[in-house]
Amino acid sequence: MIDLQLSPKLQTILDTELPRFSAGEMTRRRAAIERVMAERGVDHLLVYGAQRAGGAVGWLTGWPITTEAACVITPGRRDTMFIQFHNHVPQAKLLAPDIDVKWGGPNTMQSIAAELQTRGGASAKVGVMGPLGFSQAKMLEAAYAGLVDLGRDYVGLRMVKSDEELDWIRIGTALSDAGMAALRDNLRPGVSEHELGDAIERAYVPFGATTVIHFTGVTPMANPSVCVPRQFSSGRKVQTGDMAMSEISANFWDYSGQVLRSFAIGAKPGALHRELHDAAEAAFAAITEILKPGVNLNDLVAAAHAIEDAGFTVCDDLIHGYGGGYLPPVLGSASRPAGPLPDVTLAKNMMVVVQPNVITKDERAGVQTGELMLITETGCESLHRFPRGFIEV
Repeated sequence: MIDLQLSPKLQTILDTELPRFSAGEMTRRRAAIERVMAERGVDHLLVYGAQRAGGAVGWLTGWPITTEAACVITPGRRDTMFIQFHNHVPQAKLLAPDIDVKWGGPNTMQSIAAELQTRGGASAKVGVMGPLGFSQAKMLEAAYAGLVDLGRDYVGLRMVKSDEELDWIRIGTALSDAGMAALRDNLRPGVSEHELGDAIERAYVPFGATTVIHFTGVTPMANPSVCVPRQFSSGRKVQTGDMAMSEISANFWDYSGQVLRSFAIGAKPGALHRELHDAAEAAFAAITEILKPGVNLNDLVAAAHAIEDAGFTVCDDLIHGYGGGYLPPVLGSASRPAGPLPDVTLAKNMMVVVQPNVITKDERAGVQTGELMLITETGCESLHRFPRGFIEV
């Protein structure tokens, strides 16, 4: 098995049969949620997730989303969580021992409505966190006219990480680095993109990790047709003279890193790809040099001017918040904005991914580089150890 080179403290967490956050950490989260409920005048809160989406459930209960999970929270009362399917309930009880875990029955929303009725009348104000569907929302609105969307409030709670969360994220970054190392070690002529995905996953699955993403694109440097890592692999086989770029995030119980790199296979990087990568590295260096609490977001975008100065642009977002979701701020470059700059002030223990995906304007060629950065008291710190640069294999 791969040596992740974790500290003894992190290795102990990784080796635990079913890792859990401390009672103090879970109490901190619950107190934060109750503060939001009080501020928004909400009597009850429905925290919802389905099909592995809706991270608030896992953050508040310890149960990662599978098919469907919905937790009803009322200050001063024990939480009740409804789970689909019935065979998922036993492990949910293990991972969320402080919560009354039940099967959601034939219709989870009907079970939620019945539970809310036991907690108060139709005049109660109900908050919602998570990706509630249209029909589900209409069902609740029929019983509770005062539904309040607390999605933005949840995002705000996830942006600053606790010390315990940072420990788990450091494990996730080590696992993500292991996936990138496996890609590097398997990039050779004759291997298909499908096989590369298999090699990436085999690097971290033995540690109990799961896949968030492993996007990989392979194309000839002499005649490129791929400018950004692809979300779905193909059966194309690697050839000498190709370049590959990848973006990998491996999950340790919903805590992952994100590492992005480019590789030249059996040859030196071509002139065009070298120029693209030089611009990407210059942008990364300039951004991370000024990345710190309170930095002006306009200055972060302006710091990437090497991309446009070289006559290039970007396809992917230049910077985005991370850890508990794809978080604010999401920033593009001057030539490819990601939308209006958000009203976000970076602070200590926030995290962002800096990922200059520099491409030609005709979108035929591109490179990828970057990684997850932690905002510190005076600057920023990379959470990854995988070597930087345009790597020759």
